[in-house]
Amino acid sequence: MPIAANGCRLRKARFSETGRIYLLTTVVNQREPVFADWRLGRLLVDQLRSTENASLVDSLAWVVMPDHLHWLIELKHGTLAELMCRIKSRSSRSVNLVRQRESRLWQRGYYDRALRKEEDVKDAARYIVMNPLRAGLVKRIGDYPLWDAIWV
Repeated sequence: MPIAANGCRLRKARFSETGRIYLLTTVVNQREPVFADWRLGRLLVDQLRSTENASLVDSLAWVVMPDHLHWLIELKHGTLAELMCRIKSRSSRSVNLVRQRESRLWQRGYYDRALRKEEDVKDAARYIVMNPLRAGLVKRIGDYPLWDAIWV
């Protein structure tokens, strides 16, 4: 996959600040709907929870869509790059083991956005967990198996 000409400029200025809230998005390689199989999605969820158990983040909300992940976190330790490397490499390993493959699971890179103090974190969380409804995967969010938010 070709790298965008200006993509490196975005990464140069990337800064991770502990105590800050970030919205993270990462996409499955070639948008393959790997996590349409909820059992494979649970492997990713296990990795999300392991970062919380390791005190790297506080997960505020997340949804695992068939071909991507949205994750709202408060960064507690380390950098976003280290966090995403951990999530992507460990989930790749566990998913590939179950699928009996040795292939790339994730596209390179990820999207991050630091929420400003004046932004409503709950609104961002609602936006995240409503993704399955907007995508037409379910009629009620409670019917979708791969999401969570601390306010529920």
